[in-house]
Amino acid sequence: MANNKTILIVEDESTLNEAYQVVLAQAGYDILSAFDGKEALDIVEHNHIDLILLDLRMPVMDGIEFLRDYQPAEKSVKVIVFSNYDMQKEIEEAYELGADKYVLKAWASPKELLQLVKSMLAEPVKAKKK
Repeated sequence: MANNKTILIVEDESTLNEAYQVVLAQAGYDILSAFDGKEALDIVEHNHIDLILLDLRMPVMDGIEFLRDYQPAEKSVKVIVFSNYDMQKEIEEAYELGADKYVLKAWASPKELLQLVKSMLAEPVKAKKK
């Protein structure tokens, strides 16, 4: 059931990271994971990624710092910021730095996460602001 789409999960909480991996892998996606933004930058540099599921609050390098440093090789990479923090300033900055969607973790069940990922990957590529 492989669909040849690769998702990078950037989440420092290992239980959530693993849960997202299971849900998305069962749907046929290829999964890579990182536990901070610095590790994620290394992964995107060496792998083809179609979508990034990005937490904001992480050690070493947070999600906003990742977005500042991230230079996608392909403009088609979608970024979903998936956070527990509903802070308007961070939301606005994430969008300014190229995020495609901002979702509160508490509002999205695994099934809703999967639907969101499917819909994001089906959307046409929009011009990034960077």
